[in-house]
Amino acid sequence: MTPPPRPSPPPPPPLRARPRSTPAPQLILPVGTQVVSRIVVKGGRGRPPAPAGAVGEVVRAPADATHAYRVRLADGREVGLKRGQLQVRRLAQRAGFARPAELDLFPYVIYRCVIGSRAYGLDQAGSDTDRRGIYLPPADCQWSLFGVPEQLERAATQECYWELQKFLRLALQANPNVLECLYTPLVELATPLARRLLALRGCFLSRLAYQTYGGYVLSQFKKLEQDLRARGAIKWKHVMHLIRLLLSGITLLEEGAVPVDVGPYRERLLAIRRGEVPWAEVEAWRQELHRRFDAAYRDTRLPERPDFERVDDFLVVARRSML
Repeated sequence: MTPPPRPSPPPPPPLRARPRSTPAPQLILPVGTQVVSRIVVKGGRGRPPAPAGAVGEVVRAPADATHAYRVRLADGREVGLKRGQLQVRRLAQRAGFARPAELDLFPYVIYRCVIGSRAYGLDQAGSDTDRRGIYLPPADCQWSLFGVPEQLERAATQECYWELQKFLRLALQANPNVLECLYTPLVELATPLARRLLALRGCFLSRLAYQTYGGYVLSQFKKLEQDLRARGAIKWKHVMHLIRLLLSGITLLEEGAVPVDVGPYRERLLAIRRGEVPWAEVEAWRQELHRRFDAAYRDTRLPERPDFERVDDFLVVARRSML
């Protein structure tokens, strides 16, 4: 990969919103999909009509959403149904399990923090404030048929809250974004239960971090390759985050803690984001960090696996607190 040495050009202007009169495109259901009819299917050749709700299988898909599917019903007959006249069976059967929309779970947030560029010390004028955290739903919601969502989101304010069990699972897998929530210095809300969790944050660190951080680094590198194919130039923000992830992973393995603020690397990382550092220099630093990352994994004192038992004990206590 040999990218041009100059900074990437300004991003293209945003796409205009689709006019309201233009219908959203529908994906074509593949052959073999089980569907349910929304209408009464006319009979013929001595057969009675099939009721709305009859199950069938797509045996021929149309070229576009304006034409009909060929569907074989359970009794063997084949009928033509347009997209609006059928529904995927799996989705039809889930319809009754949707939780009532009026339920507000945001009051059950137990932890809120700031991550992203402001926590990294890489924020600039106009940078967003990314808030993440945890919510712990009441027991009756957790036990109900409807269950609870794995996360709550408020896109307008850049907020996302994981349900406690989902958060713990991600942290046990050494998910970098989730671990940063446990180590960020920018904490806006922490209930006594959340503070107890913060005291346990070392239980989540293990040699699994080498795999997870390595996977995230690989994803960032893939974005660079996609930038080159699509635009012929690098998006330097992706380069900066690739380097930041390597630095974070090295420190985690060497010191047994997750660094959030980039500290002494701030100016160099921002220079990379601005496209001021020659690619050859960035690539040399990346290769050096990869070698350090591998060495840190070989020498780390972290355990092979996180402390599942202590984390599980915490989750049980947290669930009981909501009875």
